[in-house]
Amino acid sequence: MTNTPQSQSSRKERANGVIVGACIAFVVGMVGMAYAAVPLYDMFCRVTGYNGTTQRVEQASDVILDEKVKVTFDANTSGLPWEFKPVQRDIDVRIGETVQVSYRAKNLSSKPTTGQATFNVTPMAAGAYFNKVQCFCFTETTLQPGEELEMPVVFFVDPEIVKAVETKGIKTLTLSYTFYPREPSKPLAEVKAKAGEAQNKL
Repeated sequence: MTNTPQSQSSRKERANGVIVGACIAFVVGMVGMAYAAVPLYDMFCRVTGYNGTTQRVEQASDVILDEKVKVTFDANTSGLPWEFKPVQRDIDVRIGETVQVSYRAKNLSSKPTTGQATFNVTPMAAGAYFNKVQCFCFTETTLQPGEELEMPVVFFVDPEIVKAVETKGIKTLTLSYTFYPREPSKPLAEVKAKAGEAQNKL
């Protein structure tokens, strides 16, 4: 059976179609990975404590050691007209003991502003052992002009910190927060209403 010019052309078109399809799938996959990279990295940091990311837990430790560690508190803002500081600069806590501290924020501007905090612990190796039971960093915060708000943090240092080779000699930890500006989330009802208006205009 001989290959006619028409069948050869048809084969080439099919091969070209497969190549184009593979290229499109690759580009779409790379774009998807780019969008997923930030939340996946954040999830990785929360699970492993990488880069000084603290852990969030639902309950307090049931083991408390006699050994103590000093925890210092740091506060920063970036592009947000707030005064933001810890209520106390440092405390000595027993490892495994659940404690509550507070940070205070005040809106210095003449209009409502919204922010959300990022956080980390140094030394970075200790991030996996710093467990927060309650923290303001998981939600956005809106302050009215001149409004001041005290925000609690409930945490404990995991007793396992004294066993790990890279952390057992650590005597001081620093919990640091930085507040960044954020557009306030719109209520779900408002989002649905706007979507309905847009649909009606079509």
